[in-house]
Amino acid sequence: MSCNYADGLSPYENKGEVGMPEFLDDATAIEEKSKQLARFIRNSSWTVLHTGAGISTASGIPDFRGPNGVWTLEKMGKKPTINVSFDTARPTYTHRAIYQMVKAEVVQFVVNQNIDGLHLKAGTPDGIVADMHGNVFVEKCHKCRKQYIRETSVPTVGLKFTGSKCPYFSGYSEKLHCRGKMKDTILDWEDELPEKELNNAIANSKKANLSVTLGTSLQILPCNEFPLLTKKNNGKLVIINLQQTPLDKDADLRIYAKVDEVMKIVCNELNLEVS
Repeated sequence: MSCNYADGLSPYENKGEVGMPEFLDDATAIEEKSKQLARFIRNSSWTVLHTGAGISTASGIPDFRGPNGVWTLEKMGKKPTINVSFDTARPTYTHRAIYQMVKAEVVQFVVNQNIDGLHLKAGTPDGIVADMHGNVFVEKCHKCRKQYIRETSVPTVGLKFTGSKCPYFSGYSEKLHCRGKMKDTILDWEDELPEKELNNAIANSKKANLSVTLGTSLQILPCNEFPLLTKKNNGKLVIINLQQTPLDKDADLRIYAKVDEVMKIVCNELNLEVS
């Protein structure tokens, strides 16, 4: 599947503010703020990361509302030039860093708005990541409801039948297959968020004493409200994004920088080796 999966979504008018200007802190500020973030992480007993399209742009996957984002270009009657597919896209430094942070138990949960499956490719366990809008490498049986991780991306968008049959056995016999049909897990605009992922995102955000948003403009409901649950729990909020967000006023630390640059400094401060 092409990384511009947006072509398969239903028409939708309210896509938020697009093409907003980007800002960049100077090198000294980025280093100082990144070290402060590392201190926050060290002192946190439950840290949740909220990841958006900005953590995947370094892999060649376009974002949505940046200067060259999918929705920004659409508004100008254009489409992004894409040289990578979901099948060939590789995890960025940030994806690999998050895997190491989870492995080192300094990050406890990830609320993910991307469908690209790069957290999965980087090795972060499925149970640690809530894919709020689906995953192109995951399909779900309409009958037994079990999920299956594919080696290649699904051919459909919008919770449609993919053409695959359920690979699992029925609950009654290990000799009889379920006979169900598989659907993609990728949400269309009006689809409800998956219940399990929604409940996990809310519970972990409430439990956290540190929420860090990475590469998201925080315009999509209800995902943009989850970090505020941490604030209500007297926790800290850190926002890393090149564009301004609606939650900037609530942030304890605001970093205008590319996420990879921040994560390199943070991992160095935490003595984490990212391969």
